[in-house]
Amino acid sequence: MITRTVTMKNGAGLYAGPASLFIRKANSYNSSIWIEKDDCRVSAKSLLGVLSLGISMGTKITIIADGDDEEEAALGLAELIDSGANG
Repeated sequence: MITRTVTMKNGAGLYAGPASLFIRKANSYNSSIWIEKDDCRVSAKSLLGVLSLGISMGTKITIIADGDDEEEAALGLAELIDSGANG
């Protein structure tokens, strides 16, 4: 299991377009992947779950990946957040 903590840099946060982009990327990996904010953990492969976290600019989240490509998944998703990708 790999974890990475990142800060949302996209001004819009992880809503609509950016969330869809993030989820498509998460679904490209075989590993189980979760996002954790405060005490809430949701599947990074679920649009409803990701949107329910209300991730806005400046929010710290933890990406948790567990599986055969966990390192690649955690790094790839952290880089997507760090890049400020906005969908």
